[in-house]
Amino acid sequence: MPHVESHRPGRPCWADVTAPDLDGAIGFYTELFGWDAATDPRPEAGGYTMFTVQGKAVAAASPPQAEGIPPHWTVYLATADVDRAAASVRDAGGTLLMEPFDVFDAGRMTVAVDPAGAAFGLWEARASIGSELRGEPGTMNWAEVQTSDRRVAQPFYERVFGYGSAERDMGGGSAYVVFELDGEPAAGLVEIGPDWGDVPSNWSVVLQVADTDAAVATVRERGGSVHVGPREIDGIGRFAVVGDPWGATFQVIA
Repeated sequence: MPHVESHRPGRPCWADVTAPDLDGAIGFYTELFGWDAATDPRPEAGGYTMFTVQGKAVAAASPPQAEGIPPHWTVYLATADVDRAAASVRDAGGTLLMEPFDVFDAGRMTVAVDPAGAAFGLWEARASIGSELRGEPGTMNWAEVQTSDRRVAQPFYERVFGYGSAERDMGGGSAYVVFELDGEPAAGLVEIGPDWGDVPSNWSVVLQVADTDAAVATVRERGGSVHVGPREIDGIGRFAVVGDPWGATFQVIA
């Protein structure tokens, strides 16, 4: 099983879901991905629940930490210095939803919004690097920003994270941008098409499964929704865009 020791700055390193029914979300996601779950008992942790595979952290869940926050997944991008990255976000035309802060001894973080409206986290690792496994069912396979305005979003991320960019044909009608670090794929960007419906700019997490069709069946059985697929991407895999019973959207791929 491929263990992860660290995450290069600019790479997606973690994802967590915010759900109004934490116990329900734990049941849904542990059945779907085979995760084990452990809720941090400290009151100041706010119910933050770690999902693990064979004892290795892979994702998390928590209830909303303030009123009015809708169910959603948050993707975190690794950084060596969150305060410096936060300043870069502002300089490049983004905004911060909060000032950087320490999360116990685990790390330091903030949540930012790009100029087109997509929110994402920034994570500076200390005791916790984020996801500790990859390449296995139940782990993060990929993450992409789905944007309403590529013209402002793409240069923003290139400036903040030093990405190179390459266009790929993914067969979806819109050009797919692969952000690269030293020529290696790091994350993706795709412009939201008119046929997508009312989808705001967002960062979408892609979670690996052993069987996409079986995962989609489980989503349906547990009261979730299926937005796209299952569908084949040549040379990539079989994916689907789904939602949990509370409306948080994510992708699965095998």
